[in-house]
Amino acid sequence: MRRWELTIALDPSREQPLFLQLAGAIAEDIRRAVLKPGEALPGSRELAERLGINRNTVVASYGELASEGLISTRIGGGTFVAMSTIDPFASRKPLIQEPTYALAPPVYTPSPISVAPPGTLLICNGMPDARLFPASALARAFRRAIGQRGRSMLTYADPSGHPRLRTELAAMLARTRGLPVVPDNLMVTHSIEQGIDLVARMLLQPGDVVVVEAFGYPPAWSVLKLAGARLIPLPLDGDGLDVDALEALLTHQRVRAVFLTPHHQFPTTVVMSPARRTRLAKLALQHGFAIIEDDYDHEFHYVGKPILPIAAGAGGANVIYVGSLSNLLAPGISTGFVVAPAPVFERLASLRAASDARGDVAMECAIAELFEDGEVLRHMRRMRRIYIARRDALATSLTRHLGSAVTFRIPDGGMGLWAQVDDAIDIAAWSRAGEHEGVQFFDAGRYEFFQREQPFMRLGFSYYDEGELDEAVRRMARALAQLHGRAISSTRDATVRSAQTASSG
Repeated sequence: MRRWELTIALDPSREQPLFLQLAGAIAEDIRRAVLKPGEALPGSRELAERLGINRNTVVASYGELASEGLISTRIGGGTFVAMSTIDPFASRKPLIQEPTYALAPPVYTPSPISVAPPGTLLICNGMPDARLFPASALARAFRRAIGQRGRSMLTYADPSGHPRLRTELAAMLARTRGLPVVPDNLMVTHSIEQGIDLVARMLLQPGDVVVVEAFGYPPAWSVLKLAGARLIPLPLDGDGLDVDALEALLTHQRVRAVFLTPHHQFPTTVVMSPARRTRLAKLALQHGFAIIEDDYDHEFHYVGKPILPIAAGAGGANVIYVGSLSNLLAPGISTGFVVAPAPVFERLASLRAASDARGDVAMECAIAELFEDGEVLRHMRRMRRIYIARRDALATSLTRHLGSAVTFRIPDGGMGLWAQVDDAIDIAAWSRAGEHEGVQFFDAGRYEFFQREQPFMRLGFSYYDEGELDEAVRRMARALAQLHGRAISSTRDATVRSAQTASSG
């Protein structure tokens, strides 16, 4: 008969009692099948003698294992490994029990995106191409930031961000966006969402109304809701947010803030007209509401000069301006910033100090060095040229391979293209067929305030090169052909109309 030998030494000096150490060792041998179901275990006296411990310790250990269903004891017949074919460990109670208190309902439940298998082209992705990021330059800057300043770098903390990066960002925003900004009214944040969160908690009381765009960025909406805001969506058209609709709302509804993305509106890419920006700023001053201006990818404008932010205009006193470096640099570098008038900034700074007193000082200094060396400016210019070429390549591929199945307007800027899908096409079914062809895309319902199915889609062109974009569209075409059981007519001169204008209806 096989003799079981315990392979672990018990240690009386450990905090864990000996009987639990012994129970854990036996349980591990059962899990690894060293001890088989139905196999007899030594008697408590015998095992105690073999291990040189008190018999009561073995009895307590066997009792622990029996309570977990791992062994069974027969009166007068010995102790055996449990015969159950069910995983004995599945019956163990988790170390952390379910809470008995109630949880608040979620403010935002994102539409599920299936995990794409390897090789799938995510043409729905609007992130920058991290392959083009100057990672070696950042690594060198990071090493210098740590090495040159040593302990002071690792212990220094300013809730508003390191002065070095604040100085560089303020200079860039003043030079390229005409903002009246100095380091003392600019805050560096971990992300643009953190910036919006700080602004919302500083500005809003539960029940305050915040106007948002009918198509937008749901994570930002959820941040506003967490602060207690009641969101009211207003329509968009080819000139951006419908200010007439806002003015009508203001006749019977007090509005605390308007949150919008006027430059390359997300997700439709519409650029808000200067006339509407001026009207919106005047309404803010007249009715006393704040404008939260999200300018997430200002640098990537391809037609003429970028339109200056609302915060740079005459009505800028009521504007709080938020932005991010993630689209300029890389998705993993989500550093954001907030610019606000002095009285507002003081409250923001105190809130930040109370909730998050220390930023990522080393990373902030490394990014500042990239600004100082001119690397950020060179990278921005390089990416702008690349993204223009990719935008045009995607437009060409859509027309060549999909013809009139989709219509679109080539965007003046941004990192994605907003397309309207022919009414006869079931986008959800097309999307499912696309997954089988190795391409991921979906309808724009996830960007619509009520998450209703929409005859539009946002297709990103920044994430892939021209060849990859063409292959993604080819896969979309094959999926549509399979869905309809026929080839798609290719209409090179298909009518291109503004999907944004159509979305306002």
